[in-house]
Amino acid sequence: MNIKLDATDRKILEILQTDSNITNAQLAIEIGLSPAPTLERVKKLENAGVIKSYHAVINLASVGLGVSTFVMVSLKGHNKDNIAKFMKAIEQIDEVIECHHVTGQADFILKIVAPDIPAYQNLMLEKVTNIEVVDSMQTTVILSTFKDSKVVPLP
Repeated sequence: MNIKLDATDRKILEILQTDSNITNAQLAIEIGLSPAPTLERVKKLENAGVIKSYHAVINLASVGLGVSTFVMVSLKGHNKDNIAKFMKAIEQIDEVIECHHVTGQADFILKIVAPDIPAYQNLMLEKVTNIEVVDSMQTTVILSTFKDSKVVPLP
């Protein structure tokens, strides 16, 4: 759903993207409204699907996930049934933290996390390559990340 956002809605979204733990009272002060209408606006944005959820951002290395990869996946046939089978199988693999249906050389791009290279290799051999509709894969290991912003620039 595409709703019309005014300047106050945009300011709320900018603030919540950088600090989703802000209290409603503090948010109200920062946007220049009282708490009740501020909460009402936030609820409107949530109910309209503009704000999808709130999350803690985890430092992957600090929880033992030292390897991140992008995997380009091509299916045996790019048809509705194969896409559905692939998506159903990928939903069951927790280590796949992103899955994007794309155009170009591959059909999908996955972001996969694992503790180390042997664990990643095992995951690929035991789970991903066993998805019957997968034709080929190409892996790119992420050496370091210079930007990983969750803040969306608002038009």
